[in-house]
Amino acid sequence: MFPKGNLAVTHWVWGSMSTLLLVLSLSLCHAAHLEGKKDRQFIWKPGPWGRCTGACGPAGVQSRAVWCFHVEGWTSHPSSCDESHQPAQERSCFRVCDWHRDLFQWEVSEWQRCVLAPYAIGEGTPRAAQCVTAQHGLQRRSVRCVQTLNRTAVADGICEHFAHQPPTEQACLIPCPRDCVVSEFSAWSPCHAGCGQQLQHRTRAALAPPLFGGLPCPNLTESRACETPGSCPRGEEDYTFWLKVGPWSQCSLPHFKEFNLSARTGLDFTSDPKERVAFRHPSYKPHHHSKPWDLEIGYQTRQIWCTRSDGRHAMLSLCMQDSFPLTVQSCLMPKDCETSEWSSWSPCSKTCHSGSLSPGFRSRSRNVTHLAIGGGKKCPQLLEKEACIAQRELLPHCPRYSWRTSEWKECQVSLLLEQQDPHWHATGHVCGGGIQTREVYCAQSMPASSAQKTKEVSRPVEKTLCLGPAPLASQLCSIPCSTDCIVSSWSAWGLCTPESCRDPPGRKGFRTRQRHVLTEPTGPAGYCPHLVESIPCEDPLCHQWLVSEGICIPDHGKCGLGHRVLKATCRNDQGEDVSGSLCPAPPPPEQMACEIPCRMDCVVSEWTKWSACSQSCTNKNSDGKQSRSRIVLALAGEGGKPCPPSQALQEYRVCSGHSCAQLFWETSSWGPCLEGTLVPSLNATIGWTGEAPCGVGIQTRRAFCVKSHVGQVMAKRCPDSTRPETVRPCLLPCRKHCIVTPFSEWTACPRLCQTGNTTIKQSRYRIVIQEAANGGQECPDTLYEERECEDISFCPVYRWKPQKWGPCVLVPESVRQGLMGTSEACGKGLQTRVISCASDDNQLADTTECLKQKNGMPPLVQECQVPCRDDCTFSPWSKFTPCSGICDTARSRRRQLTGKSRKKERCQDEDTYPLVETEPCPCDVFIPQPYGNWSACILPEGRKESHRGLMVPGDTKECGEGVRFRAIACSDKNGRPVDLARCDSSGYIQERCVIPCPFDCKLSDWSSWGSCSSSCGIGVRIRSKWLKEKPYNGGRPCPKLDLKNQVHEAVPCYNECNQYSWVVEHWSSCKINNELRSLRCGEGMRSGTIRCVNTADMEGGAVDSILCNQHEKPPDTQSCSLLCPNECVMSNWGPWSKCPQSCDPHTMQRRTRHLLRPSLSSRTCPEDSQVRPCLLNENCFQVQYNLTEWSTCRLSENATCGQGVRTRLLSCVRSDGKPASMDHCEQNNLEKPPRMSMKCLVECVVNCQLSGWTAWTGCSQTCGSGGHMSRTRFIIMPTQGEGRPCPTELTQQKTCPATPCYSWVLGNWSACKLEGGDCGEGVQVRSLSCVVHSGSIAHTVVPVDDSLCGELPFPGSVLKQLCSVPCPGDCQLTQWSDWSTCELTCIEGRSFESMGRQSRSRTFIVQSFENQDSCPRQVLETRPCTGGKCYHYTWKASLWNNNERTVWCQRSDGINVTGGCSPQARPAAIRQCSPACRKPFSYCTQGGVCGCEKGYTEIMRSNGFLDYCMKVPDSEDKKADVKNLSGKNRPVNSKIHDIFKGWSLQPLDPDGRVKIWVYGVSGGGFLIMIFLVFTSYLVCKKPKPHQSTPPQQKPLTLAYDGDLDM
Repeated sequence: MFPKGNLAVTHWVWGSMSTLLLVLSLSLCHAAHLEGKKDRQFIWKPGPWGRCTGACGPAGVQSRAVWCFHVEGWTSHPSSCDESHQPAQERSCFRVCDWHRDLFQWEVSEWQRCVLAPYAIGEGTPRAAQCVTAQHGLQRRSVRCVQTLNRTAVADGICEHFAHQPPTEQACLIPCPRDCVVSEFSAWSPCHAGCGQQLQHRTRAALAPPLFGGLPCPNLTESRACETPGSCPRGEEDYTFWLKVGPWSQCSLPHFKEFNLSARTGLDFTSDPKERVAFRHPSYKPHHHSKPWDLEIGYQTRQIWCTRSDGRHAMLSLCMQDSFPLTVQSCLMPKDCETSEWSSWSPCSKTCHSGSLSPGFRSRSRNVTHLAIGGGKKCPQLLEKEACIAQRELLPHCPRYSWRTSEWKECQVSLLLEQQDPHWHATGHVCGGGIQTREVYCAQSMPASSAQKTKEVSRPVEKTLCLGPAPLASQLCSIPCSTDCIVSSWSAWGLCTPESCRDPPGRKGFRTRQRHVLTEPTGPAGYCPHLVESIPCEDPLCHQWLVSEGICIPDHGKCGLGHRVLKATCRNDQGEDVSGSLCPAPPPPEQMACEIPCRMDCVVSEWTKWSACSQSCTNKNSDGKQSRSRIVLALAGEGGKPCPPSQALQEYRVCSGHSCAQLFWETSSWGPCLEGTLVPSLNATIGWTGEAPCGVGIQTRRAFCVKSHVGQVMAKRCPDSTRPETVRPCLLPCRKHCIVTPFSEWTACPRLCQTGNTTIKQSRYRIVIQEAANGGQECPDTLYEERECEDISFCPVYRWKPQKWGPCVLVPESVRQGLMGTSEACGKGLQTRVISCASDDNQLADTTECLKQKNGMPPLVQECQVPCRDDCTFSPWSKFTPCSGICDTARSRRRQLTGKSRKKERCQDEDTYPLVETEPCPCDVFIPQPYGNWSACILPEGRKESHRGLMVPGDTKECGEGVRFRAIACSDKNGRPVDLARCDSSGYIQERCVIPCPFDCKLSDWSSWGSCSSSCGIGVRIRSKWLKEKPYNGGRPCPKLDLKNQVHEAVPCYNECNQYSWVVEHWSSCKINNELRSLRCGEGMRSGTIRCVNTADMEGGAVDSILCNQHEKPPDTQSCSLLCPNECVMSNWGPWSKCPQSCDPHTMQRRTRHLLRPSLSSRTCPEDSQVRPCLLNENCFQVQYNLTEWSTCRLSENATCGQGVRTRLLSCVRSDGKPASMDHCEQNNLEKPPRMSMKCLVECVVNCQLSGWTAWTGCSQTCGSGGHMSRTRFIIMPTQGEGRPCPTELTQQKTCPATPCYSWVLGNWSACKLEGGDCGEGVQVRSLSCVVHSGSIAHTVVPVDDSLCGELPFPGSVLKQLCSVPCPGDCQLTQWSDWSTCELTCIEGRSFESMGRQSRSRTFIVQSFENQDSCPRQVLETRPCTGGKCYHYTWKASLWNNNERTVWCQRSDGINVTGGCSPQARPAAIRQCSPACRKPFSYCTQGGVCGCEKGYTEIMRSNGFLDYCMKVPDSEDKKADVKNLSGKNRPVNSKIHDIFKGWSLQPLDPDGRVKIWVYGVSGGGFLIMIFLVFTSYLVCKKPKPHQSTPPQQKPLTLAYDGDLDM
């Protein structure tokens, strides 16, 4: 109990708590609402997946960004979104790398059948009425990305990394749907006479199947009841009865109690009386599975009925016959095929790991232990495979293989030269282009680390293990040609100097001359001649005085005697000034006497230089002479010094020229580089570094002194100072040892057993990859080894060994009595035999061994016959009568009836039971007959020989005389193929043939080079070839020839311009031109001797005049003047001073002369100096180097192609274009070009190189005619340049000899045998016979003995099959119709397929309407065919008859068909007007248009249709003739009617009301009239001056339709 105050407090507290709880609840609800609203306002949004990164393959990683978005679009912190629903930010992926390209590829299937586009996209069935020729279709195919090795599907993105995905759809065209095409019905079958209901039928055949959605074939048969009298009177029915046999039941074993003991069969008693007993052959043991096949013979039964012709059953007695059909027979109990247990799984085929993802495979097998017999279950699969995957880490890496090559062998030029000239033979060193070869082999690739450590050469393996193209095994090469060096001309002979000025002077010395090398020799045989020649001389001097003369200074006065000052300088043999003490004493005088003529003295010229010695060299018998002369310049006056006599104007002296026999050093070739002790000293001499890895050696050669025109002389005769070096250092060539690969693995010996007693060998080889050189270790002799395989097992030969047939086993007697009511043990039964497997040594073996080697086994069971008492019995057949050996004869054999059969009449029917058999005798006449075409001309094969390392055909010819072959077939007199040995033939007839040889264009050898066309400067030297033989038969063509059938080669040449010059010697005295001879002075003429001399020779020896420039030859006569005594005498002008190189015209050129004798008169003497400006190309010339163009590529004389040299020449040319001496350009220090020759390459003309022919392949057919053998050859080196091209015939074929073919041929199925019944279930059999033919069974075949065909290829089930014969009332299937003609699918007459189709059909015939529902369906078969035609189908129609006609479809070959024509284009068979004639008083006419009834005329619309019918007015109303039909058809107005047909205006409706357009035309006409009136008013009104002329109005034309009512 609480007090009242406490109750109030309690009430207040309770109320406060309630309010607080209410507020708290509302807060929680609001918070929950906000949380729910929060969940709905923030959502996760992922970005796109990024690229796959990480390791290659399935270990890649793909990532993406994920954001938290507000529903209004702005991003928020991820905590705002529900983390439990956050999408994944990473996922695994397959990262594609470049090396995956070979592991993955797109796999595309074949295009599917073209379907209509609406079908393809699911839009429903298209409307066929819209199709005209073709419909738009769509083809699809499947595209997927797969692994290359195991075809496993992967993600498409992997393949898209390398290639775009192939299209999966493409457009196509589908012809319009075509219905099944069938022929016309045949005639109705006849009705048989008699009463009762009968049916007659007719059939038709299918000609073409339905295509592209067309309708299926209609019924191919029709039946109807015959029009016969009603039902037959009671008791007078005419029925036929048929014995119907049913199918045989399954084979079953008899029950134990169903048979008794019998001597014919063996019994197997068991403890269980209910167990069935098996009939076994006595040789078999009774225990189960004693043999692979225990044959059990059971029995089977069948039922028989008697059927009436109306299909109803009748009493069996009405069908009784003489031979009642069997209802029970023996049979073989079926046994299924039995196999052994599975073998263990084979090891996995993948034994190494190569980075491929494909698995390996393993397999297991089992053998057949018991064949299926008696229709048992067939044998199951005997081999099973499955994929296997081993752990990748446990597998070793698979070996990789790559192509390797040996080093290139030496270059062989002879191969190319022999191509160009088959008769070429080496006469010396050959050079130029050639061919070099190397070995190409496949070897295992070694890792780089191990390869560097071991440096082992890998052994060769099979070339099939290397992928990719093999490196080239041959290439063009070039042997550098040797060229001799080019030397300059000889310099002038030097002074007589002692051999060494350091030695004490003696009386013997030498004069020498030199020449220098212009072009260094090239090649190993390049030769340089000697460069220094010497001649002995007397009194040699090392130093000589050089004296120069001054002018003549008179001693007294200005003329008379005087003296010249002489200046002597001592020079050594090098031309250098030295001290005078070195020259011989005494020194020359310091002055010499001279004379200056006075005014009246005779004046003579200075002495000329001494002429060249008359002999270039002297001998013991004669010396040479020199001369010099001077001339009289002015005559003496009175009291003056007279002129000297003419003899005093000439001086002669003896010139003791040098000896004619020159001495020079000659050297032998450098010897090989050898090791020697002199190497260090030599190195020190020449600065050899000695860093060569193979060391430094020495080379030596001999030097010997040679005297020209004599030969080798003593070495002391030649100056020792010019002796060439005989020892030089050289780089020792490194020794190259022979390197060979290790031997390859022995070729595998066969693992399986071998047939026959043959020897099998295995071999191995190794390859030389580096030949020995420079004294290295030689290569081994053995590169190929061979040995016989050991432990070769030979396959035993197994054969079936059959035993004798057992007794004939019949149906058990109890069964026979119960079913047949007879106890006689006779009739048809089965007999068995035991077949064992035996080896070739007649030992028993497991039957599985025979099953492995043989296709099947001989039959174990066969039917047999136990004769009954009433059967006909015969004696055995006798032997055949002997043949006479003459063809076309026969032989026979006989038999006789035995026992009671001789008295039975039916046994004496020889048609049923023949007693004589006849067959033709064999004929030994055989006829060989050629067949097929001639083979190509086959040349004899030559041996293969090694030509310096290159395997080339030794005696293989490409042309010439050969043999062609034609095959022979041997046959007997009847045309049956027989073996070729019967015709004593090798199989071919041969015939000689010739392949014409190609002849190349043949040119002569190059002529010798002609002389240079220019003696000064640059010219041309030419050599030529001329045509010897033209090419024919496809030989190499000639180069471009000129009109003279020549080809030229020109090279530039150069001659120094100052080397040869004209010199005038021995001028005669001046002969004055004075007839009176009163004057002794004045103008005259003088003559001289002109010679061409070599200016390079110090002595100026004369040379052939042709060497000098003929255009610059001076005249041999010239004018002269002999001055009179009183005239001033001046000396000859001196040379002009030189102009500067720039030819500045402001610079002057000067020349001078001096006074020889003053004149008597006061007249001044002529000028003694002259000046002239330096003018370019007049008296001043600039020079520059001139380069010719590069010459053609020149080869050595021994080369035909390969590396050559192109040259260009350098000359010096004046600014006026004339040649100048090279000295002028050299003196001006002009820059010479860097190269005057360069290497070049002349392409080698290489004929196509072919390998030899391979051996002939085996025949393409094992027998018959039409087989071919072939052989091939390969291109070793393709054609290069203009060589002979490779022949197109790289394969040759020849026909094989014809051999007979023996084949098993199945015969046609026999008629259905019912074994005594008239209808029902029976058996069809066909025979299997051995025939001989020529390769095609389609041709004529002839039966032969079965032993020629060998084992039977077919099981017994192929020779027997079930069949049925319909009974009366049953539905009967017709025979197959003939195959229709081959038809192509075409659009507008053009086919879009290569294969056509043809069809055949079979249908059923109804014999009773009651059994119609149980009839089978009609069958249509279609097969592809070739050689089809395009057919088109058109509608045909007869003439109209009462608005009806017959319409049918006809094929283009004239056959009437059903189907094929377009249903939309079918013509109407009933004629109706369109639109229908619904106007009053109208009807449809014969013309198919609406007309009016009699008394009404047609009112036509403009489109030619009837508008309405108008009643014809009375005849007196003329207006009616305008519109009625008879008026329109008047002959006079027919043309007008045709023109205005359709133009007639009808103002009234058919109901007589005025048409609306009439009101419109009336209103329009009224407005036009108002307009015309207003216009006329404006025209006639006088115009105001300021008004302009109104525009001209268009004329208005009214149309009139000829209606008189308007």
